[in-house]
Amino acid sequence: MTAQAAIAAILGALLIGAMSPGPSFLVVARNAIGLSRRDGLATALGMGFGGVFFSGIALLGLYTVLAAVEWLYVSLKIAGGLYLIYIASKIWRGAAAPLSFDGIQTGAGGDARRSFWVGLSTQLSNPKTAIFYGSIFAALLPQHPPAWCYAVLPPAVFAIEAGWYTVVAVFFSSRHAREFYVKAKKAIDRLAATAIAALGLRLIFTAHRVGL
Repeated sequence: MTAQAAIAAILGALLIGAMSPGPSFLVVARNAIGLSRRDGLATALGMGFGGVFFSGIALLGLYTVLAAVEWLYVSLKIAGGLYLIYIASKIWRGAAAPLSFDGIQTGAGGDARRSFWVGLSTQLSNPKTAIFYGSIFAALLPQHPPAWCYAVLPPAVFAIEAGWYTVVAVFFSSRHAREFYVKAKKAIDRLAATAIAALGLRLIFTAHRVGL
């Protein structure tokens, strides 16, 4: 397989992975619906930079080192699981709070900087994403990739991650999506909180395993 074909295969696999529902999807969608389109887009940018971080780690081969240092690997999985549970608890506690969309039409509603960091930290706290990146790069990237790969892959990964979640943010920040959310906010938030908490618990209870 040529380097060009390997890059195309990696990017295709990452796009499929990004499109798979998970905590990142839930956080972007909820911020876009419950706060504003601007917050959803800021969260999407955070996801994009998280993808760049993981691609850099994978390019440098550090995932192999991480997998070899079992205690660090286990610690990161537990920390990631606890963080997801923390996010879930905040969403659950706020599920019953009434929501007003005053100002959201003009883009005001939340804190874009905070939404960016929520997106970035959600992405970085999920070891499953790190494992996915490491596995894809290890399986498809040539053992000695040409120098141009190091320049092309990170921005391409950013475009895929941020691009997909931008689509999610724009879709879920539409008026119809917001109106539906107002009517079903409590149920939607608690469903999202339950799913995120379940993922966090799974990370903690499977921390001793080599993979997910």
